[in-house]
Amino acid sequence: MASLRRSLESYYGDPEREAAMDAFYAPFVRPGDLVLDIGAHVGDRVGSFRRLGARVVAVEPQPLCLRALRAIHGDDDGVTLVEAACGGRAGRVRLHVNSANPTVSTASADFLRAADGAGGWEDESWDAELSVATTTLDALVDAYGEPTFVKIDVEGFEDEVLAGLSRPPAALSFEFTTIGRPVARRCLDRVRALGFDRYNLALGDEMTLSLPAWVSAREMVAHLRALPHEANSGDVYCLSRPLRGQAGPEARAPAR
Repeated sequence: MASLRRSLESYYGDPEREAAMDAFYAPFVRPGDLVLDIGAHVGDRVGSFRRLGARVVAVEPQPLCLRALRAIHGDDDGVTLVEAACGGRAGRVRLHVNSANPTVSTASADFLRAADGAGGWEDESWDAELSVATTTLDALVDAYGEPTFVKIDVEGFEDEVLAGLSRPPAALSFEFTTIGRPVARRCLDRVRALGFDRYNLALGDEMTLSLPAWVSAREMVAHLRALPHEANSGDVYCLSRPLRGQAGPEARAPAR
């Protein structure tokens, strides 16, 4: 519980951070939208999506994180909590748990191998395992409706999550790490095949897009390849159609 308490202290109780998060997500999420939060952890993004007026389906496999989510959002009729991992097919998967830092628990054995000995990851230890149920994005859409935005943050398992999606929402984000660039490349291949054609990114926990304009998949691949190892992580944002209210040249797809 001490590690979870650190997460709660980091992600809650900072009005400036919450305001910045709401402003950042506002172009993607409007009142009445449905958002799928895949890898909800302790739910700070859930809180932002709810402040923006969206309904949220929050998917999280870690029992301790689910306790926090139920305590914070369990009485909110606009939030549905799903205790599961998300992947390419329904079933079960082995979750590697980092007890000291649950935010980097992962279902990807490749992620553990990439982190082993990597700069910035020396102190991380995955010291427990759980067998957890899996669902798919398509199954969630069938159960809860078409989302406007999907947020995916699952520590190197993002490509598996996207393998379970067959129809694109207006926008989605997926986390990347500099120790797992091949995962990001596979994610970009998948979302491009689904019909996404504009991309941007946010580094770390910054609530701002790093690039001045939305770029093509090819340009995003090159940008991720050029990032220094020290950049560590961030999120790629993908559009399948222009953001609502967007006009001018950025509303058009760049060359692929």
